[in-house]
Amino acid sequence: MKINELKTTLTSNKKNKRRGRGSGSGLGKTSGRGVKGQKSRSGVSINGFEGGQMPIYRRLPKRGFKNHFKIKIQNISFKMINQMVKKYNLNTQSITEEELFSKKIFKRSKGFLKLLNVGEPEKSTSLEISYASKKAIESLEKIGGKIKLTKK
Repeated sequence: MKINELKTTLTSNKKNKRRGRGSGSGLGKTSGRGVKGQKSRSGVSINGFEGGQMPIYRRLPKRGFKNHFKIKIQNISFKMINQMVKKYNLNTQSITEEELFSKKIFKRSKGFLKLLNVGEPEKSTSLEISYASKKAIESLEKIGGKIKLTKK
């Protein structure tokens, strides 16, 4: 046996099917597409067509909608503010929303911040934030803090 007489079993040497080259090739005439009709032509696909039966996307009921004008809001509480002051060494005199975003404590892509009345404020601080609940404003002002809302 010589090296040129060896036969490969690799699929890399497999020949492509040549369609439409006569009936002797096994894939002549209709080239394996069946006969006639829209689906035998090239570049045609009938998506969602179920042979005259009502398609599933029309049989099922519509549900819900997506509100494109929805305002994204992240909740922040006094409990979280107390933890952030300890962890990130924030200035307790004034905390701004921009500072929280720039130090990457909160992600800007997840929306504006809203202060909620959860926990107790430890020190009187001046906060500059987008939104706040009425109770949160009251409890902060009770201990001598100030709050400035950027959105209303």
